[in-house]
This record gives sequence, structure tokens and C-alpha cells, in this order.
Amino acid sequence: MTSTEPAPTGQATTAQRWVLALTAVGSFMVILDMLVVATALTAIQRDLHASMADLEWTVNAYTLSFAVLLMTAAGLGDRYGRRQMFTIGLALFSLASVACALAPNVGALVAARAVQGIGAAAVMPLALGLLNAAFPPERRGWALGIFGSVTGLAAALGPIIGGSLTQGLAWQWIFWLNVPVGIVAIPLVFKHIPESRGPAASLDIPGLLLFTPAAVGLVWALVRSDAAGWGSAEVLGALGAGVVLTAAFLRREAVARAPMLPLRLFRSRAFSAGNTIIFLLNATMTGAIFFMTQYQQVALGHGPLAAGLRLLPWGLPPLLLATRSGALADKLGEKPLVLGGMLLQAVGMGWIAIIATGDAPYWQFLVPMALGGVGFTFAIPAVTKAVISSGAREDIGKASGAYSTMRQLGGAFGVAVLSASFSARGSYLSPDDFSKGVRVAFAVAGGMALAGAATAWALPGRRPAPAPTVTPAGAPEPTRTR
Repeated sequence: MTSTEPAPTGQATTAQRWVLALTAVGSFMVILDMLVVATALTAIQRDLHASMADLEWTVNAYTLSFAVLLMTAAGLGDRYGRRQMFTIGLALFSLASVACALAPNVGALVAARAVQGIGAAAVMPLALGLLNAAFPPERRGWALGIFGSVTGLAAALGPIIGGSLTQGLAWQWIFWLNVPVGIVAIPLVFKHIPESRGPAASLDIPGLLLFTPAAVGLVWALVRSDAAGWGSAEVLGALGAGVVLTAAFLRREAVARAPMLPLRLFRSRAFSAGNTIIFLLNATMTGAIFFMTQYQQVALGHGPLAAGLRLLPWGLPPLLLATRSGALADKLGEKPLVLGGMLLQAVGMGWIAIIATGDAPYWQFLVPMALGGVGFTFAIPAVTKAVISSGAREDIGKASGAYSTMRQLGGAFGVAVLSASFSARGSYLSPDDFSKGVRVAFAVAGGMALAGAATAWALPGRRPAPAPTVTPAGAPEPTRTR
């Protein structure tokens, strides 16, 4: 096992760096696979003779199983070991990637994508749980800055990697890419990441049985809203069932001895406001990437690889500002970074809403996309730290699960709402018609970012560290930062 001896002040130990590197690799694979498929859908349709509904479920099967099982995976990790469940998630994700690459028909591909989502649900919250267990609060922002920025980089690079592999090799390679990463990462996880668990308690089976169908109902309504329509019986029924089951789940958690989601966490302004912010932040960014990729191809006539490359202004800020943004969260507190980041997001999205015409030159998008990328880079580690550090150490796993769930629900919500906004004014009939819809969609994205900025005011300000107390023996006790 790697040494856990403390490093000099301000530095991470070798063990901590291994935890950061391996959890970031896991998160990169998971988020990359959410978007890498986008630029390969046309090739998949051609090779597997898929319908539009088939292509929709190629994306939705992954989103659905991913989002609904995050809380369950976090609870299992607390009970049976976070490292163990994280490793199982990596293995399942890698095996499902093989099944995706070898899929002989679209039905097999959709089924394999659903299994990929199950593996992803085990990776993401447990990566956060392992990371937060490894780093003390005063260094958590730095670590989460790198972790969150790697995740943002995966979101920006997904369409680029998908386009280049599909155009240069074949669409199957977007899935083969995961296999060697998993093969290398799994033994390193066992060697370099120590096991950690939540408090010893029985698994909340009734809570699990209520939460899973509740999440299925809510996510089903979101992913089907564009195709079936918000007023359809399918969407309204799924949404209603999800809301009712969510209420039943919360009622159960209020009386459970070992709740899956302790309601005491919501007494923290950082936890409640932070989960709302990550929902809106991910809704904004996921919806924007979804439409910008299509806008570059449908309205401006670029190919899959060229369209993906044009998203780099969103991807470069996380790469360049990763450690600085996280360190600033440690130094300045979360509130100013989240507020400033969400405002930059709002400005960037609103700017794009003004200039996205059917013949707009690409250079006009460089500044607003860069502003959005910088805003995301500053906000994501700060809001992650605010949520995960809001409770006691034994609640890290549950807080990570709730945070990851809200993040994924936000992504599905963003695509659904921006799609509905697009459909109200635009269509695929011509570049101009598509551009009209895109402008409305980005205006809505800007509004969601503004709502996130308003919510950031509810985050607690940075509290000064208390003066060190003195023990009876006269030795000063370590100062606590939270």
C-alpha cells in the first residue's frame, strides 16, 4: 500500500495523488461516454439500420440507468466498501463497452448501453466518496478542482473523440477505447486506493425500493419529453409517478433508522443550495453542448470531427485552470467562485443566443464559449466542495450520491427543456430555421445559469477559522476549518 504519511504543508501525499488520478480517470471515462456517442449516431444508424427511436434509446438507455442508480450505488459503497464498489463499476463499465463494440444489432447495443450506465452509476459517486475521504477539508477544493475540471474536459472532448474515431476508424472504436483504460486502472485501484466505508448500519432496503422507481419515473419523463411531448400520457404519467414516489421516499427517510439519504443534510444551506446549483449548471452545459454540436453540422455545414473541434473553447479552460480554480475555492470560499462562474455562464449563453445565425463565422463564438468554459471551471469544484463538505465525515458517501444524482438529473433536464424551447421556434428544415430554434434554446440556457447565480447567494460565506484552543496539558489543538 502507498504510504499515507503526511506531506509538507500545502502538498498532497503520494497516496492522495493516486486517489485523485484514479478517481479522475474513472469519472473521465463515464462522462466521456455520455457524449462520445453524439457524433457517431449517423454511422450507427447506417451500419445497424436503426430508426430514429433506436438512436434515441442508444443515448437514453445509458442516461436512464446511470441517473437512477447513483444513490443506490453510494449506499452500497458505504455498506460494502467504496473501493470495492468503484472497482466493480469500472469492471462492469469495461465489459459493457466490449458488448457495445460487438453489438450485432441495435437492440443489443441499447441493452449494452444500459449495462454501461449501471457501471457508470457505481463509478461516479464512489469516486467522489473516495476522493473526499482521502483529502481533508482544507485541501478538498484543490483536489475537486482537478477532478471536476477533468470531468468538464471529458464533456468537451466527447464529441471530438467520437467524431475523430468514427470518421477515421469506425464507430465501434468509441467503445473499444474504454477497455484498455479499465484493464490498467483496476489493478492500480486495488494497489493504491485504501478501502473506506460509511458508518456501520443496515442497508435501507425500503428506501432503495422507493427511490429507484421514483428516479426512473422522473428521468423517463425527461428523456421522453421531446419525442412524446410534455402533454402526452406517457410523460405526464411517468412524471406524476416519479413525484408521488419521491414524496413517499422522503417520508420513509424521515423515520428510517439508517436512511439512504439523511434529511438532516438539507438543513445545511451549502447542501441544499449546492445541489440546486449543480442541477442548473449541468442542465446549462449539457444542453448547450448537445445543441452546439448539432448547430455546427446542421446550420453551418461542418462534419462530425470539425464540429467536435469547434467545442474546444469550452474544453480548454478546464485543462488550463484546473488546479487554480480548486485552490481558489480553498482560499476564498465557495460562494464567490460559484456566483462568478454562473454569471460568466449566463453571459456566454446569452451572447451565443444573439449571434447564432445560419451563416455566423466561427470566430464570433470564441469569446462567449470561452467565458462559459471559464465559468464552468470556477463553479464546478467550488459547488462540489460546498455540497460534499457540508455534513459530517460519515455522510460523505450519501452526500456524494445525492450530488451525483442531481447532476445527472440536471443534464437530462437541460436537454429536455432546451429541446422543447428549440421546437417552439425552430426546425431541421433549413439552416435558418435551425438557427432560430438554437437562439431560443441558448436564451433559455442563459436563464438557467442566471437562476444558478441567484441560488449561489444562499451559499454560506467563508467562515474564519476559530482560534486554536488549548488542552489541559498546554498543547494547542489543531484548528478546524469547518
